[in-house]
Amino acid sequence: MELEVRHLRVVCAIAETGSLTRAAAALRLTQPGISAQLRRIESVLGGRIFERCQTGVTTTPFGELVLTRARAILPGVDDLLATTARATRTRSAPHRVRLGSVGAPLLSGLALAVRSLLPGVEITSRAGQAPQSLLDDIAADRLEAAVVGDSPGYELVPPDGVVLQPVITEPVFALLPADHPLAAMEEVCLDRLAEEDWAGPPPDDRTREYWASVLALTDHRARIPYEADGRVLIEIVRAGLAVSLCQATFLEVPGVVIRPLQGDPLWYRHVLAWHRDGPLAPVGEAVLARVRERHRASGRESGVYSRWRERRAEVKPARAGRDVPAGPTGPGKAARGGGQGQLPRSVVPARGGPGRSAAGGEVRHRPRGTGIRP
Repeated sequence: MELEVRHLRVVCAIAETGSLTRAAAALRLTQPGISAQLRRIESVLGGRIFERCQTGVTTTPFGELVLTRARAILPGVDDLLATTARATRTRSAPHRVRLGSVGAPLLSGLALAVRSLLPGVEITSRAGQAPQSLLDDIAADRLEAAVVGDSPGYELVPPDGVVLQPVITEPVFALLPADHPLAAMEEVCLDRLAEEDWAGPPPDDRTREYWASVLALTDHRARIPYEADGRVLIEIVRAGLAVSLCQATFLEVPGVVIRPLQGDPLWYRHVLAWHRDGPLAPVGEAVLARVRERHRASGRESGVYSRWRERRAEVKPARAGRDVPAGPTGPGKAARGGGQGQLPRSVVPARGGPGRSAAGGEVRHRPRGTGIRP
C-alpha cells in the first residue's frame, strides 16, 4: 500500500477527535474500517502513531512527527484542489451561481445580470450577512459573487483571490417617522438628528462604529436603544420610537420618510465582489455595467434622491454628488485616500451651514461610504 492524502486526513481526524469512534463519525466511516486503515498506515510508515487509553487514544512521539508533517502538507493540497476546481469551472459554463448580499438594493440587479449573461444557470442567493463574512465565503468557494459595501476609514480588505469592484458611492439619508417634526424639513441637520433615539443595525459590520466616529467630530453621540435591521428597523421608525439612517435609493413606504442630511456627512459605497478565478470572472465587467444601470434606475424611482442630485448638480455639475470608481480593488488593494474609486476622509457638516466650511470656504463633499442596511 502507498500512502495517500486520505490517509493523512485519517491521522489528523483521529488526533483532533482523540478517538477512533469519533474520527470515524467525522469522516463518515465505520469504526472497524478506520481501525484497519490506521493499522495499514502505521505499517507503511514503520511505527505506532497512537496508543489506546481509557479515554480514547494518545499520540506517540513518532505520531507527533507524522502529525506535524501531515498538518503542513494538507493545507497546500486543499489549496491546490480548490484552485484547480475554480480553473475548471472558469473554462466551462457554470451550472449554478450562488450570490450573497448585505441588506442592499443591488442583489436583484446582480441576479438579473447573471441570468441575462449566463442563460440557463441556476441562481441561489442569501442576504443579511456582514460584508467581511461574505468575502470570506467567496474566498472559500461558498459563493460566486456578493453585494457588499464599506465606509470611509473602514474600507473592506479583500481576502486573497477576491476582486472588489466599486459600483457607486452615494450619500446616506435620514429615515424618519412621517409625523416627525424633522420630516417637514428639506434636509436634516445631523446635530439635530443626534438628539433623538436611534434604531441601528447589529454591530457586526462596523456600521455603528462609523456613525459614532462621524458624530464624535461634532461632539455628539448617538443613543441606539433599538438594535434592529431591515423590516424590523423600519417598523420601529414607523411607530415613532426612533429615527435611523438609510441608503439614498430607499423607497419610502407609508409611515416613514427619508430626508438628505445637511452637508452630506455620511456616505455609502456599493461594491461587487467575485473570485478572480471563479466562473463569473469572464463576465465580471458586463455584470458590473448592468448592476450600475440597475442602480441608476432605482435612483430615478426615488423622488427624494432625484431632487438631491438635481440640487447638487446645480452647485457642482462636475461631481453631481457621486463618484463611480473606475477600477477593481484586488487582493492587497483596499481603497484608501480620495481619488476616483476611493473613499476619502469623512467631511462633517460645518457649523456655518451645509456646503460651507467653518472658515467660510466651500467644502468639497466627496463620496464616502456607510454600511446602512434598510
